[in-house]
Amino acid sequence: MCGILAIIGKGVTIEKAKKLSSRMSHRGPNEHDIHITEKGHILSHERLSIIDLHTGKQPIQGCKTAYMVHNGEIYNHKELKKTILKDHTFRTKSDSEVIVHLYEKYGYKFLDKLDGVFAFVVVDGDDFIAGRDPIGVKPLYYGKDAEGRLYFASEMKVIADQCETFEAFPPGHYYSAKTGLVRYFKPDWFNEKVATKELDLKKIRETLIKATKKRLMTDVPLGVLLSGGLDSSLTSSIATRLLKEQGKKLHSFSIGLDKESPDLIAAKKVADFLGTEHHELYFSIDEGLEIIDKLIWHLETYDVTSIRASTPMYLMSKMITEAGVKVVLSGEGADEMLGGYLYFADAPNKTEFQKECIRRVQLLSTSDCLRADKSTMAYGLEARVPFLDKEFLEVIMKTKPEEKQPKTYDGIEKYILRKAFDTKDDPFLPESVLWRQKEQFSDGVGYSWIDTLIEHCASKVSDKEMEEAHIIYPHNTPTTKEAYYIREIFTKHFPQDHAAKTVLKWIPKWQENTDPSGRANKNHIKADVNIAKQKVLA
Repeated sequence: MCGILAIIGKGVTIEKAKKLSSRMSHRGPNEHDIHITEKGHILSHERLSIIDLHTGKQPIQGCKTAYMVHNGEIYNHKELKKTILKDHTFRTKSDSEVIVHLYEKYGYKFLDKLDGVFAFVVVDGDDFIAGRDPIGVKPLYYGKDAEGRLYFASEMKVIADQCETFEAFPPGHYYSAKTGLVRYFKPDWFNEKVATKELDLKKIRETLIKATKKRLMTDVPLGVLLSGGLDSSLTSSIATRLLKEQGKKLHSFSIGLDKESPDLIAAKKVADFLGTEHHELYFSIDEGLEIIDKLIWHLETYDVTSIRASTPMYLMSKMITEAGVKVVLSGEGADEMLGGYLYFADAPNKTEFQKECIRRVQLLSTSDCLRADKSTMAYGLEARVPFLDKEFLEVIMKTKPEEKQPKTYDGIEKYILRKAFDTKDDPFLPESVLWRQKEQFSDGVGYSWIDTLIEHCASKVSDKEMEEAHIIYPHNTPTTKEAYYIREIFTKHFPQDHAAKTVLKWIPKWQENTDPSGRANKNHIKADVNIAKQKVLA
């Protein structure tokens, strides 16, 4: 993965562009390059070398006059080169280069041909196109300065003080001067009424295995973020099997406050079962509190849930890069598409359940995808998310919602995913992990992390400040002292009104306690109760 900056319009010096791009140098610690076109447009790239370590330097020129910069991975690049781009001559072995060649062949209408995650800009003379992947796994921001120049960048901090107006680039869209903003990703499952497919457990299992296999594409060491929950444990199990076929061993990483942390206990059980090269990291609450300011600068959000969960992820990313691993698999997306968060159990009916699944998937770019990308890329670590594969999404989102609802299976969330991998003869996971109840990452590292964070923030914010919160922060007014404290730090780094408007706060539905911790939901019970339920249902 990398960091990209494109400035469309004349007048910005190359020295100024380099300085702006360096604000996200953490995203690309391996090399930097910049190109100014004949028309005066600028493309800059901070590179984290993952595929084609030696010739994949960007910006990359196509066969003719177009140049491009790209952040992400194109998983079907070899297939594209062998088929529809077989008449093109490639300058590199990089997966990224197919983007500029597709533009040269198809103009603006090529994004549906890409299988992967991406944020890119292609410039050809005065023509250009910027695009973002369907779900928004990779970040992108865009804005306009006082002279009318357009800016596109992987992180908001690069352009916030340059632009009069800016916002997050919407997932599943492309933008050009000729077309404006165009949605290219329009799956029929955006309509909740198409979720009528019968449950196919074999299809679920095979599609997730296929999605994971794609994401093992790398020329550098690979690991997995293993919390011991269902999602990360399944990706670990699948990856272990696939890497074993290649004679390789998977590195797994977990984090917690101490040896009694729920995630560390479960992760160790999974690692022992799978035989991974397992690494544990312990962090103190003081360490977590100390990095909040820096973390918010990296994350560019004031969403409470994101900050809570990103703290251990950020600390763990440092350990992983120090261990020499540059790519990790992560479990983002499963809870949104499958209704795995505990509040989903309170959905009034199947229609509302499915609507919420669709809404949460569509908003992943503002929450878990943002957290996973920026927490890891703060240390030049790339996180890949198999659950957000387009084909797997299609399978899950078109399955009847009643098959995903916890009440269908006596309260067990994500039952169909668990059952799809419940292979008795050749088990993917220990039963106690396969049927472990959902623990949100910020809870699983140790319950005292969130409890102490709330207390710490409360000590920093007065009652008077809370009373005036609606005056100081009229947009997304903080309703707790924790939210106020986090918002204060965010505003220090990003004082612009447009910055505040890029953030969407997450508040769980259908429950009285609106705290985003999973423990706030009445359905939070001991995992061993769920295991007992499973045995009755089996």
